[in-house]
This record gives sequence, structure tokens and C-alpha cells, in this order.
Amino acid sequence: MSDSKKMQPIACGDKTIVPEGAKKIPIIVMGKEYLIPESLTVMKAVEYAGYKYHRGCGCRGGICGACGFFYRYEGDYKLRTGLACQTVAKPNMIIAQIPFFPMKRAAYNIGDLEETPEEIIRAHYPEVFKCVGCGTCTRTCPMEIDVMGYVAHMKQGNIKKAAKKSFDCILCGLCVSRCPAQISQPTAALMARRLNAKMLTPVADHLSKRVDEVGSGKYEKMLENLGSLDEESLKKLYMEREREPDLAKPGEWMPEDLTHL
Repeated sequence: MSDSKKMQPIACGDKTIVPEGAKKIPIIVMGKEYLIPESLTVMKAVEYAGYKYHRGCGCRGGICGACGFFYRYEGDYKLRTGLACQTVAKPNMIIAQIPFFPMKRAAYNIGDLEETPEEIIRAHYPEVFKCVGCGTCTRTCPMEIDVMGYVAHMKQGNIKKAAKKSFDCILCGLCVSRCPAQISQPTAALMARRLNAKMLTPVADHLSKRVDEVGSGKYEKMLENLGSLDEESLKKLYMEREREPDLAKPGEWMPEDLTHL
């Protein structure tokens, strides 16, 4: 095979492909300096330096929170945080990854809880009310969540607002590591979201009806028919389907063909 026809490497997935002619930059990992190509994420830079992840690697997509890390720049006093799979390595980074930080995880069966949501939070996470409002948790969060804000909502008894404000939390635990009041903000917020779903969100009667329909086997025949179609027939069915208008208001639009509902 000629050189022109050889397959070229593609930078995809977890494979680290160093750009040709990439400049080398120094970073310090666990106290030792390494020269790594610029443009790599911290996770790939650490792997390039020779470390192998046995834990703390996770999804590599900024979702799971397993690769939280702290870093400073030489000559700069400020302590920074990030996710190793998302943060690009920069010269003279001093890196310490913390794939796990111990958080308080209250044990409970949500089906047995009968008090009001605010009383339940107070009983299981009383340390929430020791918050001094320093804002360190918010400044530490790699997802830029207003952690102090949702803690304040919990203190005020507004569990619905706390649930909404904390929704993007990935439970990396970095806020917990910096909190002077020793609050486990992510797990307290997780409980708030569960309480909001169980006690404060109206029951969706139409969803219960649909669950019953699925359990009764109403859609089994439709699925069998779809499974019997060839690829071209499936493409045709997909392309000719009725699409809900982008600006349709919730609950107002219905397809003309109701046989699959």
C-alpha cells in the first residue's frame, strides 16, 4: 500500500494522539515534573507521563465527577479545581488528582419518610445549618453551580428551589473538601432532589396510565412489526413520521395518526 493510501490516525474516543510538532510543556504530577505535549487534557497528560488509571477515570466526558483534581501554577498562590477529563494542561501546572473524597451519605428509605421535606433534611443533614456563607463551595465547583445558593435554599426550607439549583451536580465532592462547616453538599442536595420528586412534584396521571399500558403488552405487536421491517422500510417510516413543531406549546400538539399512542 502506498503512503498516500495509508489510513491516517483520527483523534477520537480515549486514544491520545499527539499533534505533529506539538510543543512540550512542563507539568508537575504528584510532585514530579514531566514534559508533555501541549493541548492535552490533564487526564491524557497524566497518562502520557506514564501513569495508568485504575480509578478516577470514569466517563471521560465531564459527566460522572470521578476525575476531580486540584492544581496551582508555580508562583501563584491560588488553588484551583477542575475535572481532569475537561481541563487542558497548561505550563507549570502543579496537579493533584482526588478521585474520591469522603462524603456523609445519610441512610434512608424514601418510601418510609413521612415528615415535611425541610424537616427530613434537618434530621438527616443538620450540618447544612452550620453554613457560614463563605462561598468557598461555589468557587470550588468545576461545574460552576451556585452551591452556597442551594445550601441557602435548604436552610430556608425551600427544597424545590434547592433541588432545581443543584440539578447539574455531578457529585465530584470537591466542594466538600473545602467546606469549613464540613457539610456534604452533594449528598444533601441529592436528597433534596429525591424529596422534591416524591413529595413536591405533582403526580403525572398520564405517565401512570402509560406505564400500565406498557405492562399490559399494548405495544408488543407494534414492536414486533418494527422488528420485522428491513432497513429501507425503517428509513422511510422515520423520514415520513409526523414531527412535533419546534414551537408547539406543551400538551397542545397531537399527531393525526393516534394508532401508536
